[in-house]
Amino acid sequence: MYARSTTINARPENIDAGIAYVRDDVLPKVQRIDGCTGLSMIVDRDSGRCIVTAGWESEEALRNSADQVSPMRDRAAELFGGTPEVEVWEVAGMHRDHTSRDGACVRVTWMKGDPANADRAIDTFKLGVLPALEELEGFCSASLLIDRATGRAVSSVTYDSVEAMRATRGQATTLRTGASQEAGAEILDVCEFDLALAHLHVPEMV
Repeated sequence: MYARSTTINARPENIDAGIAYVRDDVLPKVQRIDGCTGLSMIVDRDSGRCIVTAGWESEEALRNSADQVSPMRDRAAELFGGTPEVEVWEVAGMHRDHTSRDGACVRVTWMKGDPANADRAIDTFKLGVLPALEELEGFCSASLLIDRATGRAVSSVTYDSVEAMRATRGQATTLRTGASQEAGAEILDVCEFDLALAHLHVPEMV
């Protein structure tokens, strides 16, 4: 499984129009492309950072979709009023306790480590992080995406509500620090988002 994420630092006043475009235009078109497993979108209204992620059954499906996706990405960037940054990932882990609900939020952590330690980082996520996350109140799902060539990785943890996400900040910080040390990775950034669209259908990978 693979994913392509597009990050745009949007003008705050343009975010609702951008969400509507992705929901009403991009999502139906992307779902009709061979090998697509759906799409999700997260939004930080304070900073304007918006991230759209589309899933793909294989690396070949991801590559073959590029020409069809590019015009939609350009149009989204125009509506959001920002420049798109595109990243490609391998889906290394996915666990869903239950389907997300209206009002769900996502905490995202970006990390970087030695590319040679990628499997070690994946094992840390699956064997150490996921069991601990399942104990957190309001936990919905978690995923790990990696780029084996650069050693970059991004983990996303979805909670039922903004209240649940905020209530877990202390526990999440402790868990994140321990996991990064265990995996030999550096934490680059942590950000909290609203889950604007949840149509990314990735099977369980633990």
